[in-house]
Amino acid sequence: MNTIKAELFNDHYQNFKKYSLHKAQLIIADVPYNLGNNAYASNPAWYKDGDNKNGESDLAGKEFFDTDKNFKPAEFMHFCSQMLKKEPKEKGKAPCMVLFCAFNQQMYFIELAKRYGLNNYINLVFRKNFSAQVLKANMKVVGNCEYGLILYRNKLPKFNNNGKMIFNCFDWVKDDSTNSLFKKIHPTQKPVNLLEKLINLFTDEGEIVIDPTAGSGSSIIAAINTNRKGYGFEIKKDFYSQAKEWIDEVKQAKLDIAKYGFAKTFVNKSANTLF
Repeated sequence: MNTIKAELFNDHYQNFKKYSLHKAQLIIADVPYNLGNNAYASNPAWYKDGDNKNGESDLAGKEFFDTDKNFKPAEFMHFCSQMLKKEPKEKGKAPCMVLFCAFNQQMYFIELAKRYGLNNYINLVFRKNFSAQVLKANMKVVGNCEYGLILYRNKLPKFNNNGKMIFNCFDWVKDDSTNSLFKKIHPTQKPVNLLEKLINLFTDEGEIVIDPTAGSGSSIIAAINTNRKGYGFEIKKDFYSQAKEWIDEVKQAKLDIAKYGFAKTFVNKSANTLF
C-alpha cells in the first residue's frame, strides 16, 4: 500500500468539479441546522465542565457556526445529486446518500431530494445510550436519538448485508477517546465507528465516499479505515486545518502498519513511547 486516496479540501462543495473527482457510490453528510444562540442548549458545554452545578460556561447563549445561516438546502441537494454516480443497469449496485438531519427536517429534505432525482427514501434512527438534553434534565422524557435519511433514485442501493434484513435503527457507538489517533474537533462530530458501519453497508472496498460538509473529517477517517476512497469539503479554515491534521495522521499510521506492522511514526501520548 503506497498511497491512500483520501483528501479534505478547504473549499465549498459547489466547486467539486475542479478537483476532477470521480462520482461517489455514497455521499454521507450532516447538514447544518441553524440553532442560533441556543445551539448549546442540548449540549453539556453550556455549563462549566459540563455540570450545571458549576454555572454557565462561555458558550452559553452562543451559536455553533456563523455559516449555518448561509446554508442553502436546495443548492446543497443539487450539487449532491451531481456528485453521486449514475444509477447502473444492474440491481444491487445503485449509489445512495445518507443524510443526518433533525427530526423536523426530514419531510423537507425528502421533498427537496425528489426535485433532483432522488425519488425514494428510508428513515433512519440513531439510538444513543445517553441524552445531551442537559437543560431538560427535569423532564421525564428526554431525547436520546438522532435522525437521518437514506436517499436514492429508483433502484434500491447496494446493501452489503449477506441477504439479511437491515433495521433502520442503529446503535450510536461512541469512539474511544483514549485512542491516540482519536480527535474531538467538531461539536456535532459523528462517531467514526458509526460511519464505518454505514460505509461498509453501502459501499465496497475501493469505492468512493464523499462528504460535502465534512466538519471534523470523521467520515474521511472512516473511509480510510474501511479501505475506501474518501473525499470531503470543509469551508471553515479552523475545522479544516484540524481535520486535515487528523486525516494525515491516520493515513500515515495506516501506511506504517502496512509496511512495519505497527504505527512507527506515532508516539503514544500517554506513555511517550512508540506504538
